[in-house]
Amino acid sequence: MTLATLDLAADVKTILGDLGVKPERYTGGTLAVRSPVTGAEIGRLPEDTAESAAKAIDAAHQAFLEWRLVPAPKRGELIRLLGEELRAAKTALGRLVSIEVGKITSEGLGEVQEMIDICDFAVGLSRQLYGLTIATERADHRMMETWHPLGAIGIISAFNFPVAVWSWNAALAIVCGNSTVWKPSEKTPLTALATQAIFEKALTRYIAEGNSAPKNLSTLLIGGRDVGEVLVDHEKVPLVSATGSTAMGRTVGPRLAQRFARSLLELGGNNAAIVAPTADLDLTLRGVAFSAMGTAGQRCTTLRRLFVHDSVYDTLVPRLAKAYQSVTVGSPLEAGNLVGPLIDKAAFDKMKASLEAAKSAGGKVTGGERIEQDGAPDAYYVRPAIVEMPEQTGPVKEETFAPILYVMKYSDFDEVLRLHNDVPQGLSSSIFTNDMREAEIFVSDRGSDCGIANVNIGPSGAEIGGAFGGEKETGGGRESGSDAWRAYMRRQTNTMNYGRTLPLAQGVKFDVI
Repeated sequence: MTLATLDLAADVKTILGDLGVKPERYTGGTLAVRSPVTGAEIGRLPEDTAESAAKAIDAAHQAFLEWRLVPAPKRGELIRLLGEELRAAKTALGRLVSIEVGKITSEGLGEVQEMIDICDFAVGLSRQLYGLTIATERADHRMMETWHPLGAIGIISAFNFPVAVWSWNAALAIVCGNSTVWKPSEKTPLTALATQAIFEKALTRYIAEGNSAPKNLSTLLIGGRDVGEVLVDHEKVPLVSATGSTAMGRTVGPRLAQRFARSLLELGGNNAAIVAPTADLDLTLRGVAFSAMGTAGQRCTTLRRLFVHDSVYDTLVPRLAKAYQSVTVGSPLEAGNLVGPLIDKAAFDKMKASLEAAKSAGGKVTGGERIEQDGAPDAYYVRPAIVEMPEQTGPVKEETFAPILYVMKYSDFDEVLRLHNDVPQGLSSSIFTNDMREAEIFVSDRGSDCGIANVNIGPSGAEIGGAFGGEKETGGGRESGSDAWRAYMRRQTNTMNYGRTLPLAQGVKFDVI
């Protein structure tokens, strides 16, 4: 089937209909949605106003007031049912991700699997929201910490992971006793509608099994920046978890700080890898190629900078260039294609500008050209680009959300660590080496300054279990696993006096009448 014969709007209608989303939710509105697969319009959604967004947040706050009274293991039961519903809808939701974002089929399904995995994690977590017993200096007293939910949690997600990011936040927030208000990217609202419908199916089952749950526990806002601003500024939203560009983070962070609300920011990741003299080059080639080209370079964990030791440079880089030229670029819905489209023309224009800037700085560019697709003049498919740079300068220090890999030589390990860390962004990182000392240094306190540091595996991707993120420019917001649940709760210290006296400051006395 060619792109010209694809009727993606019909596919979308079937998928959303099967999930229970009513047609009026994605037709006849003002927000046009186009699939990067063909460039064709696949939906037109009604948008929230500032007033309707504020009302939705107020309703979510009321839901929080009820939900916080439900015991945490009971809250975990809802997320267990959500995991079951996601398993049942995995194929449909995964395809919708591919249609709306342009991910190849395996990546679309993989994103839904991440949602399932975080549900499994959160179910166990619902019985492990532990606090400490603290040693106290006072006789006949016990001191302890307890953890309480925050309120209505705001979630702002980016286009490149349209459903997984919501689940990382929502699964934890809900078992912690919060409600959620989700503002998805205006480029990917259809997958959000589908996800909300799946959540509502789980909620219906939860109530049918005799459990109590409020309406508006998970709320969806559709719209652009103005709707996001309502979420960021609303006094009843104590935490906003936002994923997107660093420019977005620089706007969201200060606005939240003005009202002393919390921010959890996952932003840019100009991620790098070091290829040492002892690296297994076959393993390295696969790790670098997947990390740099996957999702057409539109991951926050995409490999964008590659430092190769001068002793292996002339062996590895030509092999890597050959892999770049041979990779199959085309419709993500067809088996065998490994690289799908960029999200839109704006992304393509930024890629072109970055490659021109790299050439001006002395870079040698291989690839990067647009690949025209019959019947899809408004789709933007590109050949991934390798740019051999004389040094880390110009566009190398900026993040372009496209498949551009800047490659540089190095000779000294201490110097390459300095160069690795010498960019403002830093989400994930990796080193390919069989030298134990280099590997240990890389993950030590004088090694990578990123939130994720890998050895002999590329920087892209993160498993549920380890907290994702820690982007250095923001001080490190962390989502998903480990102890990330604490971000969605507030700590309280409790002192219990089981004696018959009250300790006072030395020398203080008074009579009790």
